Amino acid sequence: MSNLILQALRFEPSTIETIAALANAEGVQELGPTAVRLLGVDTSQSAEIIAACQQAQLDYAFIDPVHLLRDIKILAMDMDSTLINIECIDEIAAAVGRKAEVAAITEAAMRGEIKDFAESLTRRVALLEGVPESALLQVYEQRLQLNAGAERLVKVAKQHGVRTLLVSGGFTFFTQRLQERLGIDEAYANTLEIKDGKLTGRVQGDIVGAQTKADHVLRLAKTLNATKEQIIAVGDGANDLPMMAQAYYSVAYRAKPVVQQQARFALNVAPLDAILNWFRLSF
Repeated sequence: MSNLILQALRFEPSTIETIAALANAEGVQELGPTAVRLLGVDTSQSAEIIAACQQAQLDYAFIDPVHLLRDIKILAMDMDSTLINIECIDEIAAAVGRKAEVAAITEAAMRGEIKDFAESLTRRVALLEGVPESALLQVYEQRLQLNAGAERLVKVAKQHGVRTLLVSGGFTFFTQRLQERLGIDEAYANTLEIKDGKLTGRVQGDIVGAQTKADHVLRLAKTLNATKEQIIAVGDGANDLPMMAQAYYSVAYRAKPVVQQQARFALNVAPLDAILNWFRLSF
């Protein structure tokens, strides 16, 4: 028997009753206006339950047992289109009228069609040559927004002693500001080369790609003596998969199909802090 967490922007009581009956649930706990926990569900009917959830546009998570959040040691997050609402490189490219060209490469990489992330990033950054440095700040101030629930997820995780890690194939200009803004413990990304106030179209140093993301999670797990069951990893693109593979709580957030297929959990409707409803909070 397991617990089933259901989440949505809004609930129809009849839908919850239908799924509870289908799952032979022993009870229903309200976790808030947009989340419920079905207790003691029959997982032998999981295919039918999942189909019903998808039809009703509910996010679902089979959780057994329900752990204390304070037992989790690492929350690792991607930045672009996960923690924040945009792909920063696409918005930077807009400054020189190359957004469509860069975005097409971004999408292909996120879908896993371009297997070498370093190659895709190098191609995209080359198209940014000549962009004024001031365009980066404009993107941060005018285009970048935190995705719903991001701030609360980080805040509550930190309150419970979880080490927070931001690992991005994007750029340090943005990760550093988000780290300071949210109090994230560690942040890693790529550094854009800038000369005479303009982007050169090159990245400084080694590229932070899929394996680098995974390596940072593995390093931190070793430092904290964390097992896979004590790690949450959230991402949306193919380059997040190696990182997510290090975590039991691998979460596909508004993700591409290749990520949805390989992640253990998915959030397609609920905000990022819906992750907190999978755990028992100490306060």
